[in-house]
Amino acid sequence: MAEYAMLIEYKYCTGCHACEVSCRNEKKMPLTEWGIKINEMGPIKMSNGKWLWDYVPVPSDLCDLCADRLAEGKTAPCVLHCLGACMEIVKVDEIGKALAGKSNKVAVYLP
Repeated sequence: MAEYAMLIEYKYCTGCHACEVSCRNEKKMPLTEWGIKINEMGPIKMSNGKWLWDYVPVPSDLCDLCADRLAEGKTAPCVLHCLGACMEIVKVDEIGKALAGKSNKVAVYLP
């Protein structure tokens, strides 16, 4: 079982792609692969008249939360460079505590 999880409060994601670039640079990935990718949802007009337009960072199977960096006490580059400060890595047994006070637009990734 995973020791760490990534919480992504995508309500605050600006779609800047800094996480994608920093991950690709850290892992030296070719342009055909990614550790995390921003998916855009919208704009979509909902039945209640409101608009839905979100950017959702989605880690791929290549994401290991930069376990080597975590072991050294460092931050994963995607979290470090996130301009919206919408991502954090927490211990799995602290997910519930970390979710307290978050918005309703949160994704949890377990490698």
